[in-house]
Amino acid sequence: MASTITISCDKLSRLVGTSKSSLVIDVRTVEDFAADPRLVPGAVRRDHATVAAWAADLRARPVVVVCHTGAKLSHGVAAWLRHEGVAAEVLEGGHEAWSSAGLPAVPEALLPGRDAQGRTIWVTRARPKVDRIACPWLIRRFVDPFAVFLFVQPSEVEAVGERFGAAPFDVENVFWSHRGERCTFDTMVEEMGLATPPLLRLATLVRGADTARPDLAPEAAGLLAASLGLSRMYADDLEQLEAGLHLYDAFYRWCRDATDETHNWPVRKGGS
Repeated sequence: MASTITISCDKLSRLVGTSKSSLVIDVRTVEDFAADPRLVPGAVRRDHATVAAWAADLRARPVVVVCHTGAKLSHGVAAWLRHEGVAAEVLEGGHEAWSSAGLPAVPEALLPGRDAQGRTIWVTRARPKVDRIACPWLIRRFVDPFAVFLFVQPSEVEAVGERFGAAPFDVENVFWSHRGERCTFDTMVEEMGLATPPLLRLATLVRGADTARPDLAPEAAGLLAASLGLSRMYADDLEQLEAGLHLYDAFYRWCRDATDETHNWPVRKGGS
């Protein structure tokens, strides 16, 4: 009988990036993390020694706990979380197994510094259309589920970033931006170690929609149309972002699972 308190790397990799993914908690020691300072996509770091202080905050969603080898630290933390009413599983083999399987991992060093609540902060231009919704979706689903996004006047992006410790993106002359013919979403996928086939396919759609290149993929025109429609439906940028997350959830699942599927209206054979 399969264990109800562990999850395989393969199963977790299918959940990561979807809206129903468990929250991944990395409880590796400082020494183990320093040896490989990368995170399972979407993971947040927590200190195993203080689990009693933060356990109750996680009751809203299931959790997968990751330590170095999937042994005492993750099993102890998961057991404590279950005691607090959290549905918690342990990643079999821990971070070492995930890495050995060649699965994507996000380099912590490239991310902006975290605030007192452990969140990354990002800032960009107001009134988003394509890239400025696609990038926050990527960050929320694969990098930091609690990330904060600040939408401000274009002229103030870099100054707000400096004053509030936020990483500017999708503006000129910053790290997280367009590079040649590639857009900011392309940059984030590559730099964050997330260049999987589905995300590279999605990056092509985003690039086509964001840079007026519908020739890159037939679906790019549809993504642009949906994105412009959302921008007209919502005056509030954060409300538009929340709606856009669902749009990109759908496009990602198509890129991952449904590119070979077609849909035809059933035709009745043999007369009426």
